[in-house]
Amino acid sequence: MSVAILGSLIIWLIVAVIVIAIVVYLVNWLYYRSSKEVSFVRTGLFGEKVVINAGAFVLPFIHEITPVNMNVLRMQVVRNRENALITKDRMRVDIESEFYVRVPPTREAVTIAAATLGRRTMNIAELDALLSGKLVSALRSVASEMTMVEMHERRGDYVARVKDSALDSLKQNGLELESVAITDLDQTDLEFFNPSNRFDAEGLTKLIEDIEARRKLRNDIEQDSMILIRTRNLEAEKQALEIDRESETARLNQERDIEIRRAVQRAELARERSLRDTEAEQAQISGREEVEKTRIAHERALAEARIASERDVREREIDRARQIDEAEIAAREMVERARIARSEFSPRRGSRARKTTSGVRSNARATSSKPKSLRAKKPRKRVSRRRSRSLPRASPRKRRLGASKLSAPATWSRPRSRPAR
Repeated sequence: MSVAILGSLIIWLIVAVIVIAIVVYLVNWLYYRSSKEVSFVRTGLFGEKVVINAGAFVLPFIHEITPVNMNVLRMQVVRNRENALITKDRMRVDIESEFYVRVPPTREAVTIAAATLGRRTMNIAELDALLSGKLVSALRSVASEMTMVEMHERRGDYVARVKDSALDSLKQNGLELESVAITDLDQTDLEFFNPSNRFDAEGLTKLIEDIEARRKLRNDIEQDSMILIRTRNLEAEKQALEIDRESETARLNQERDIEIRRAVQRAELARERSLRDTEAEQAQISGREEVEKTRIAHERALAEARIASERDVREREIDRARQIDEAEIAAREMVERARIARSEFSPRRGSRARKTTSGVRSNARATSSKPKSLRAKKPRKRVSRRRSRSLPRASPRKRRLGASKLSAPATWSRPRSRPAR
């Protein structure tokens, strides 16, 4: 059951997609949209319909559309040489102008433009060929009411009158004239004037009279200007010579003043240089004196320091020698006391020796039986102080080294009795 429902759902979904695709295709094919640049008029079934910024269905064989260009169109009109404009004073004028037209975004204007112009609004060349006659007529009608000078000096008035003249004729075709621009305005060359034409003959006569009068006036002005120029040149030359003379005099005076000032400056520079040299020599002498004084003071300080150092060393050596002598005297006194003490106790020591002879012998036997490393060491013999007197006296350095050994009081130790064998 669920599979059948799912299958039917898929089929309906496919059918819906196909129907939507067909509808989209038909709408895309039959529905026409207008834009800001192009509007259109639909005719046929249900009558005429103007579409501006919207859309409408257009059925084939039933409806017909006429597009209308809504952009601003530029139409250029050039009239020169044989086709130049003839002004009020019978002059020929070459003119280049530009007309900017467009279809107003109203239903009435779009309907008139579609009816009178058709598809020419989409082709500027066809539209220019159709409307150029109206524009040239407006230019000629206004030019016949103004002289060439007025057209040149009052160009804005001329443009406004041309615009007013062409506005009504363009409105009949559903067009609106935005502006008119005159890009070039000048007289036509004389070779394009036809003497057999009354208008050209009259204009040519006035033009030649004006040209000759202007030429004569120009010649008079040129001759007068030449005389004035030559007179002015003569005066200018005289003034230039006078200026040159004054300039040369001023230059010579300036050179003389410069030479005098240079001599004065050289003398001042020499004097300043001699003063600077003298000051530099004095400064060098003073510097050498200061250096010599400093060197002498430094040497004197070094000598004094060396003398003081030697004096201190000598005093310390004297103190050390005195201490050594005092230590030697103290040591001799102690040795003497020790000798006196040994002489007093020598009888007692003999009796003790006899009593202990037997014990010592037994101890000697026991000692001899012990290992050599456990035997008692023999006491060293003391060197008598009396014998040291006969020895040569040690140097001060050795006495200083021995002073530290003799500074401590000597102690007498009783010699061990040598065991009897």
